[in-house]
Amino acid sequence: MNRINSLLLLSLICLGSCLSATDGKDKKYSTLVWSDEFDYSGVPDTTKWTYDLGDGCPDNCGWGNNELQQYTSDAANAYVEDGKLIIVLRQDSEIDSLFTSARLLSTGNKGWKYGRFEFRAKLPSALGTWSALWMLPSEWIYGGWPHSGEIDIMENVGYDPDSVVSATHTGMYNGAQGTQKHTAIAVPDCDTAFHNYILEWDEDEYRVYVDENLFFTYQNENKSSAQWPYDQRFRLLMNIAFGGNWGGLKGIDPTALPVKMEVDYVRVYQ
Repeated sequence: MNRINSLLLLSLICLGSCLSATDGKDKKYSTLVWSDEFDYSGVPDTTKWTYDLGDGCPDNCGWGNNELQQYTSDAANAYVEDGKLIIVLRQDSEIDSLFTSARLLSTGNKGWKYGRFEFRAKLPSALGTWSALWMLPSEWIYGGWPHSGEIDIMENVGYDPDSVVSATHTGMYNGAQGTQKHTAIAVPDCDTAFHNYILEWDEDEYRVYVDENLFFTYQNENKSSAQWPYDQRFRLLMNIAFGGNWGGLKGIDPTALPVKMEVDYVRVYQ
């Protein structure tokens, strides 16, 4: 989720001309190898999920984006109920403006290299929110961010609730220098209805869909890891941030909290 600019150039919004996922779907990724259907209650399954904690300090304060929240493993910020994972962004204290949320990562360093990754989710909506379904490397083979890559399958900010963005960050293309590759798609009901946010990734390119609509493709230019670090294993992440360089671009509204992201399932096919 790292970026310095605010992704103001959301000009490539896909409306009715998107390709169908059935047209572009890579048939070789049809075997379900991992999932969480959230068919239980209580805390997220600790054999499948772990947490990032705190505010990123001392090495990455504000998680690199001047975000306001602290991440916890508290059940008040992440729990499973009625067949869904609930991630909650809340204000714990008005006195010291303490905002808490959760950032879940798929457990362990194994991760996956190539496949089809699918989240079914309903997003929060409030001024200042910055929600994401994304991937980071299991091991930072090519160096620290952004050199080992970042795949943003879905990002949404509260001041632009009808747009969902997918982006890539690499040594060559990244938010720190304003060169990240990204595309937006209009999803007017993303905060009131569940949608499938899908990544299909192979050695030549990766493709991102909302439901059956392909809206972002990032291709391997066969240059170097600076452009294509995506030949290593990556882990899944889910979170809601608050404020920050992008989420807080037009201010924040603490009075709108708490808000939640609901995730119906997460599935990995290879």
